[in-house]
Amino acid sequence: MLKTYRGSCHCGAIQFEAELDLTQSTYRCNCSICRRTRFWPAVAREGGFRLLAGEGELTQYLFNTRKNQHYFCRHCGVRAFGIGTETPIGKMYGVNLGCIDELDDEALSRLSITYVDGRADRWGSAPAFCSHL
Repeated sequence: MLKTYRGSCHCGAIQFEAELDLTQSTYRCNCSICRRTRFWPAVAREGGFRLLAGEGELTQYLFNTRKNQHYFCRHCGVRAFGIGTETPIGKMYGVNLGCIDELDDEALSRLSITYVDGRADRWGSAPAFCSHL
């Protein structure tokens, strides 16, 4: 069931809202960027993400295939969202759950997580070790 959530980076320069179905799985990945930034996204489909403030405060980082867009606040460094262009559902937004205002620790602890082995490009499989993610 889709629900609209509001969120922001740490300093508040980046503000957004996203339509998320948190009865569906969230994701943790061991690829180089997700592991280093501890990115924990839920998926918003195209049209289900709106940047409300801070477009000029974003820094984009591209690597590897340079097709997935990783965005960071240029002030506080928080990665509030990213845009995936090469996914099974087409263009999507990965929304960092740690940036959603109304999700407290209890709500976060109840979310389902799918672990993916991005480091080995085995996106349909969990890595051998994932408790640290």
